[in-house]
Amino acid sequence: MLSLDHLAVACTDLGQGVAWVEKSLGVTLQPGGQHLRYGTYNMLLGLADGLYLEVIAKDPDAAPYDGPSWFALDEFSGRPRLANWICRTDDMDATRKQAPVSVGPARDLIRGDLRWRITVPDDGSLPFEGAYPTLVQWADGTQHPAARLPDSGCRLTSFDVTHPTADAIQNMLDLPDARVGFHVGPAAFSATFATPVGERVLM
Repeated sequence: MLSLDHLAVACTDLGQGVAWVEKSLGVTLQPGGQHLRYGTYNMLLGLADGLYLEVIAKDPDAAPYDGPSWFALDEFSGRPRLANWICRTDDMDATRKQAPVSVGPARDLIRGDLRWRITVPDDGSLPFEGAYPTLVQWADGTQHPAARLPDSGCRLTSFDVTHPTADAIQNMLDLPDARVGFHVGPAAFSATFATPVGERVLM
C-alpha cells in the first residue's frame, strides 16, 4: 500500500519558484538543502497531515555531475509548476517488484541525518510524464521532513492527476487516498490547498 508523501514544484530558477509558491499560497517557505548526487537544491513547506511541498531546481553552483538529473529536470522549461508527486512505501523492494511500469532503480541517498531510498530511472525521466508517482522509503530512525517543518497553516484538500491513460494508472496503484483523483486528458497536475488566506490552487 502506498501513501502520499509530498508534492514537487519544478522550476528553472529556485528563487522564482519559491516566489511563485509563496505568492500563490500566502506563506513563507523554509530552507531545504542540496542533493549533491543530482545537482539540485530545494525549499520546503510543511503541510498538515504529515505532508510537505518542495520547490526544486538544478543548482547552478553544484559540482558537475556525470549523469542525468532527476525529476526530469534536464528537460524542464517554462514557468514554475507542479511536476511530480512522491508516494511512500514501507517495502521498496516489494513495491518495485509489483509495479506494472519501470519506475527505475531505488537509489540510496543521504543528506545530513536524512536517509532514504527513492526511485529514479537511469535517464532521469518520470514514468508516464510524472502521472505515475516516484516512490520513496525513509530509513528507519529518520525523522520525516514534514515533522521538521513549522506549521504553515496549509492543508492539501485535493490533488488531481490528468493523463491520457489516467484510468489505467489509477488501477496500477494501491493508494487509498480520497484526496487523489485521476482524470483523462493532457498530462497535468492540480493541487488545491486550504491556506491562511483561503483556498488556493497550484498547477
